[in-house]
Amino acid sequence: MQTAYDFTQDAPPPGVAPFFGRIRLRTLIVLRWLAVFGQGSTLLFVSLVLGFELPLAFCGLVVAASAFLNVALIATRDIQKLTSHYEAFVQLGFDVLQLTLLLTLTGGLQNPFAVMLVAPVTIGVAALPPRHALGLAAIGLLGMAGMLNFALPLPWIAGETLDLPPLYVAGLGVAFIIAVAFTAAYAWRIGREAKRMGAALAAAQAILAREQKLSAVGSLAAAAAHELGTPLATIQLTAKEMAREIGDSPLKEDAELLVSQSLRCREILTRLSAQREARDKMHDRIALKDALDEICGPLRGLGASLTIRLEGENPAPVISRLPEWLYGLGNLVENAVEFAASSVVIESDWDDDVLTVTINDDGRGFSPEVLNRIGEPYISSRDGEVGGGLGLGTFIAITMIERLGGSAQFANGGELGGALVRVSWPRNRVEAAPEPD
Repeated sequence: MQTAYDFTQDAPPPGVAPFFGRIRLRTLIVLRWLAVFGQGSTLLFVSLVLGFELPLAFCGLVVAASAFLNVALIATRDIQKLTSHYEAFVQLGFDVLQLTLLLTLTGGLQNPFAVMLVAPVTIGVAALPPRHALGLAAIGLLGMAGMLNFALPLPWIAGETLDLPPLYVAGLGVAFIIAVAFTAAYAWRIGREAKRMGAALAAAQAILAREQKLSAVGSLAAAAAHELGTPLATIQLTAKEMAREIGDSPLKEDAELLVSQSLRCREILTRLSAQREARDKMHDRIALKDALDEICGPLRGLGASLTIRLEGENPAPVISRLPEWLYGLGNLVENAVEFAASSVVIESDWDDDVLTVTINDDGRGFSPEVLNRIGEPYISSRDGEVGGGLGLGTFIAITMIERLGGSAQFANGGELGGALVRVSWPRNRVEAAPEPD
């Protein structure tokens, strides 16, 4: 149950997911090409089809600036690489300023396309650190203030002028501020959750891979013993022939030493193979009571007493030694021991279809705030204190339980009155296959 990560930290484990939140340069370039196409098409439609008067040359230069930036990036940069946060901030800031200038030339806030300013700000807030995201939002708001003071009239039908009341224009400005703030807050929350979930899943995969590698060590040892047997036999035979032919030579003692040591190596390898063969039966199949004892073993003597009860009427199932099963359940037991006052009770029940394990401690239980958020990574308290250990570890435990088709339910109460965790699995997903006759 010991891992290389500290599951009580609020931030993702260092090095687990270093690229979360980074934007690929190609993504920014593609989005900018879409903006260039949309802006150019709109300008041509308004000017040529609707016949509205607008400074088409200046607007074309503004749109061409975005196209020129894309061409320069494609020619000088590897567009498949991830951008740094600062580089993404600079490019998105350019997009905000470019769109602000285009809107200023075509009516400012009266232009119905002013809402498009929300797009680059939302992308930045979702992907960039807070300081860069706030800077991007500030650029957008300053651009809005500039449009209020310096925007040209909205292009309209020749001979007519569309004059919106100042109060209505002010309302558009307020609506724009609210839209930027709301969309930015929503994008920030979603982006933050995505980064945390991504980092947590990466850590879960790393831990599962580690458990599987440890499980495979015995198999590798048996394979090595089998493969090394033949060359050792050859060495032993050659050494015997050498000892026989050299007679009373001073090298005879060295040849006999080679024979004895090669024989010793073969005995060690034979013993390893025999131990592995005998161990396979225990390793791949383990009784439910023994599995629970194995989980509780390292936790005994750490403060709280551990009691295991088997409540099923039929014979207890034999469990496959699955890393997901052992780690997922073991982490929940470890949490219970950490928060218990003096006692933890682990009960297991089963029927023909479902295996259930209930973990109950006599601690203060889950606070309402944490109980509503269990399953999210990086929760760091159970009943108010920081560093409670209900963070990434519990998320990984639930993830591994669900990999086997199981589910975990969290509540307060039970026999001891503290935290109550009930975990269930379909028996056909965790039960070992019957031994061959």
